[in-house]
Amino acid sequence: MSNTVTTPRPGYGRLLRTPGAWTYLLPGFLARQPFAMLTIGIVLLVQHTTGSYGSAGAVAAVTGVSMALFAPQSGKLADRFGQSAVLIPGVLVHTASVVTLTALALADAPMWALFVAAVPTGASVPQIGPMVRARWAAKLEGSPLMSTAAAFESVTDEFTFVVGPVLATALCTGVHPAAGLAAEAALTLVGGLFFAMQRRTQPQAGRLTVSEGRRVSALSMPGVRVLAMAFLGIGAVFGGMQVSLTAFSEEIGNPGVNGLLYGTFAAGNMLAGIACGAIAWKVGPRRRLMVGYAALTLAASGLWAVHSVPLLAGLGLLVGLCIAPALITGYTMVETLVPASARTEAFTWLTGAVALGQAAAVTVAGRLADANGASAGFLVPLGGTALALITLVALRSRLVPKAPGRVAARGMGHRVPVTVD
Repeated sequence: MSNTVTTPRPGYGRLLRTPGAWTYLLPGFLARQPFAMLTIGIVLLVQHTTGSYGSAGAVAAVTGVSMALFAPQSGKLADRFGQSAVLIPGVLVHTASVVTLTALALADAPMWALFVAAVPTGASVPQIGPMVRARWAAKLEGSPLMSTAAAFESVTDEFTFVVGPVLATALCTGVHPAAGLAAEAALTLVGGLFFAMQRRTQPQAGRLTVSEGRRVSALSMPGVRVLAMAFLGIGAVFGGMQVSLTAFSEEIGNPGVNGLLYGTFAAGNMLAGIACGAIAWKVGPRRRLMVGYAALTLAASGLWAVHSVPLLAGLGLLVGLCIAPALITGYTMVETLVPASARTEAFTWLTGAVALGQAAAVTVAGRLADANGASAGFLVPLGGTALALITLVALRSRLVPKAPGRVAARGMGHRVPVTVD
């Protein structure tokens, strides 16, 4: 008797009917809004108080590096002790750290003091996105809906990057330079605690996959390391676009257009994410990843040469459209590359890699924009994505699961093959 079963085509409607999903989706949506506000809030405040995009980018970079280093440890602790146990103290520390950093910037504190305050600010960023993805993975293990869930999460993330930077920019330029960070701290506190209260849907804590008596680390898996290196390129796009669009808006004497330009860029990402989740892919994820990065590199190659708002908005939209396929595919591959006991950690490594790439990009783009104008800053997204593409091509063999024939249909009485190419 064949195990082949005709099932409805995976789609958003079927995904959102997953039992219990809405109990963490709505709190998770609220709790992740501040994430997209942090970097741009720091850049706008510190640039206002110091007059330098380079200094602003450096402070934001310290925050990003700190987050990239500490986020995987947060994910590992969440896998072991439960998400709420890690999230509640993290939210409280992050709120206090943002308030401290804001106060120091407004008091014209020396740069070293801002750098010191930026460390706990980044280290304590709540990892809401990876935690939501881990909840989806726990519920949908072995289901074809996993790819749809990854697309849905990308859309949610990018909607956050549509709303967050626009909101932070509007608050910083229309209310007070510190208003963006103040809103970020308040939303983190309320949203983070609300999400932490949803204990019934969090993955089981302490579940182990043991190899010779040792806990398995997500970073010990070659595929995760390759994806993390590739995601540095995604971060370079985000960081380079944030700083360079801000510098471009200042150059043309219209700072308010920055939110519109970045929102258009993020909207492209969101629209592509919606489309990716609605497509029944016949091409394997590894090949989709290569094509996605190649398209992103090509789209980013023209940013430095554009000098008008309409053209920059159009090209930014195109760049955004190319990001989502790469992000979604990378997150989807985690399910086949990583055991359930290490998935929150794996997702945080990828998120941390984006943050690290963003941190490096805001620093380099800030220096280039200070010295040579916004056009030079736009070279950063191109360089980051080109390096990521080269890495993927060179190390593509490491993105194949060790046991591709026995995926995630464990406990379902049959085996589901995985297409990796």
